[in-house]
Amino acid sequence: MGTVSAREAGIEAQHLRVTYRGFVAVADTSLRVDAGQSFGIVGESGAGKSTVLRALCGLAPVSSGTVCLVEKSAGETSNSRAPLPLPGTKPFRRLVQMVFQDPYGSLHPRQTVDRILAEPLAIHAIEDAETRIRRALDEVGLGTSFRFRYPHQLSGGQRQRIAVARALILEPQILLLDEPTSSLDASVQAEVLNLLEELRRRHGLTFIMVSHDLAVVTHMCERLMVMQRGETVELLTSADLAANRASHDYTRNLMEASTGFRRASTA
Repeated sequence: MGTVSAREAGIEAQHLRVTYRGFVAVADTSLRVDAGQSFGIVGESGAGKSTVLRALCGLAPVSSGTVCLVEKSAGETSNSRAPLPLPGTKPFRRLVQMVFQDPYGSLHPRQTVDRILAEPLAIHAIEDAETRIRRALDEVGLGTSFRFRYPHQLSGGQRQRIAVARALILEPQILLLDEPTSSLDASVQAEVLNLLEELRRRHGLTFIMVSHDLAVVTHMCERLMVMQRGETVELLTSADLAANRASHDYTRNLMEASTGFRRASTA
């Protein structure tokens, strides 16, 4: 199956439902993110945000609904192009990569950075590992001196950069970001977010980012979905959010909570 060129792969989910032993984690959720766009998913803990990401890449059991890659924005046509890979196939997994919340937990503690980066190349039978590993480390701002270090020898920000490098080494077109900076200090958060934004522009990547931080999502994403208890509450643009144009009470409450605790008037 042929691959598609940069900026041509988006992703769509229709009526997605995920259940665990009778518990509905995600209920009838639909979204579409066209090629090159950035999309945020926000909500309180337990809202189903991370479960949606896991369902998109095949790490969560989908009870019903569909997930597929989309090639063009609505209204555009494609001529004589190879079909996009189907979910669950190896070509799909190569195009859709995920960066997890906890970089220490997502990196094998007994593997060096070199082996962590080489493993996905071996799984997908991709040659020229030496060049790709060097390039991936350069792209995330780490030199080759990091190749033979172990995760415990790295800072939190460096570990997350390695996690990003591992996702990028397969040259994906869609990155699923599950609170990629929530475990980092504020100053390091800004560095990693700026890195991700630069990589998106450079490679024309499609982003779906989960976060509880509305400021981060407003900065990084063009559109966003608000979730509560596994359901979609509202879809809006980051401009709407920044201008306080949310239409649902739950979204407005999230916005108020994100500005910090407001002391009640004593007058």
